[in-house]
Amino acid sequence: MPRLVCPNCHYIHYENPKVICGSLVVHEDRVLLCRRAIEPQYGLWTIPAGFMENGETMAEGAARESYEEADAIVLNPHLYCIYDLPDIGQIYSIYLADLKDGAYGIGSESLDCALFSEEDIPWDKLAFEAIRLTLKNYFSDRKQYNELSEFPIHQDKIGKDLSIKRY
Repeated sequence: MPRLVCPNCHYIHYENPKVICGSLVVHEDRVLLCRRAIEPQYGLWTIPAGFMENGETMAEGAARESYEEADAIVLNPHLYCIYDLPDIGQIYSIYLADLKDGAYGIGSESLDCALFSEEDIPWDKLAFEAIRLTLKNYFSDRKQYNELSEFPIHQDKIGKDLSIKRY
């Protein structure tokens, strides 16, 4: 893709992918989901996640988003899933983490937050494909591994699906 370059001073205006960092927060075999109070995908469920900020690591960003969206403090985060979304210029980095003391609330960007067991996940009301893939990976890995720290890192590319209006 050609870059925007000033013809006079030759300054290059970079438009680079945005990093989304989030946490798959686990407590007693249930996962923490937030129902979005903002667009895109208002009213649909997701994990606590958002744009990485300058001056923080991806893990710090994931922990911050967990606190902002669900008043949740995460423990022992480790990288779990990486997704490339080249069609919209985003990279998702999802951390697997424990929920401190099982405590959470509802942040300003959430309508509701709840812990879900696998059979209660609202699969048809998930906001983004990256979240669906992360949850599927988690429930599959949980059957194979004893500890969260043993789970492998998953990497995938998510292309645009024109049949749905969300990634």
